[in-house]
Amino acid sequence: MSVTASGEPLVFLRGQCVPASQAHMRIYDLGIILGATVTEMTRTFRQAPYRLDEHLARLYRSMKVCRFDTGMSFDELRAATLQVVEHNARLLPETAELGIVNFVTAGENTLYAGAAGGGAKMVPTVCVHTFPLVFSLWRDFFTSGAHVVVPSTRHIPPQCLDPKMKYRSRLHWWVADAETHLADPKAISLLLDLDGNITECAGANFLIVRQGVVLSPTTRNILPGISRDVVIELCAELGIPFRERDLQTYDVINADEAFMSTTPYCVGPVTRINGLPIGDGRIGPITQRLLQAWSAKVGVDIVRQILDYPVPA
Repeated sequence: MSVTASGEPLVFLRGQCVPASQAHMRIYDLGIILGATVTEMTRTFRQAPYRLDEHLARLYRSMKVCRFDTGMSFDELRAATLQVVEHNARLLPETAELGIVNFVTAGENTLYAGAAGGGAKMVPTVCVHTFPLVFSLWRDFFTSGAHVVVPSTRHIPPQCLDPKMKYRSRLHWWVADAETHLADPKAISLLLDLDGNITECAGANFLIVRQGVVLSPTTRNILPGISRDVVIELCAELGIPFRERDLQTYDVINADEAFMSTTPYCVGPVTRINGLPIGDGRIGPITQRLLQAWSAKVGVDIVRQILDYPVPA
């Protein structure tokens, strides 16, 4: 059963669409107690979801690994997601875009008393919600480029949690960002693995360009991002070689260019690492070509959309 409120965003939660003001998680949901949550974020272009099926397919792969049986088929979750997006998009100006979040927790356990769920039978909590994308948050990336800093916190080893799942156990990123922001309050954390190899940023894959080749860390240590997949496709279309290999901080410092790939802003230029310029310290030509090609693919000038977005007062 769905309950609609024409002037209020909808949230799909535990099998129903409800007004956002009525969407509440209980304190004994294991998503809160244990961080036992898998998630996906999709965005819209011209208020239509972009690559939703790929995001939902990855969500279902993550749920399988976590043994989350929601009882919802792929098509049912897709339909619920589209219902939420269609309603919530109507509440925004035509030029606005939505971030779309799907997440699934292990479910509620009222018997929780210190064990990881115990023997209680639980039904996973399924949620779909949206939020307006505030593009001004990333304006600096497209004027001067982002600054990445390598903190002492290390990436969770794949022997503990497979990075091919997108999950919400994020405390290590919070700690990493706290350290990174001591160096630069606007910097982005770039984590190394236990062997000193580059992995990823919080919410973004990290790539470099050297001698005309786009280089990515191997998928042993990173989430194979949907946006990273688009970069691979665009590289093939543009005749730009793409390679995976282990990369260290040394390689980033001596790269010609660097960028992040992620759902909200697609390709985010990176021009500094640990205070040092990457290449000539400016947004590189291959990064710009990828942004132009992505914009052509979706029919939206991605850079213009970000730069023209009003800065909140």
